[in-house]
Amino acid sequence: MKALLALTVLGLFSFASLASAESNYAKDHPRVHEVNKRLKNQKNRVEKGEANGTLTKQQGNKIERQDAKINQEKKDMMANDNGHLTKADQRALNKQENKTSNEITRDEHKNEAAGAAPAVPAPGN
Repeated sequence: MKALLALTVLGLFSFASLASAESNYAKDHPRVHEVNKRLKNQKNRVEKGEANGTLTKQQGNKIERQDAKINQEKKDMMANDNGHLTKADQRALNKQENKTSNEITRDEHKNEAAGAAPAVPAPGN
């Protein structure tokens, strides 16, 4: 019984330390800041693309799922390195973000070529 209780407490402590790995490390660290900034930028590009018609909702949802996976991977990497994002981790995440960014551009151009012209507001609006 005591062993089970000890394992439960140890498990909860481990989970809490993993969950707080990003919060224990300065989010303003240049590596973390760059990754977060790129994820935010891609989110803004998707929202803008959906709003102006250069991205479909389905394409936007797919890209948002990819970005969510990248963000979770960032958190996992930080948890594995005591709250730090190593240079190798940053390179791996940037490579994934580059792929997603290229997908956004490719989808926008494909939709424009197919005749899904972006919505242009009327003059004066």
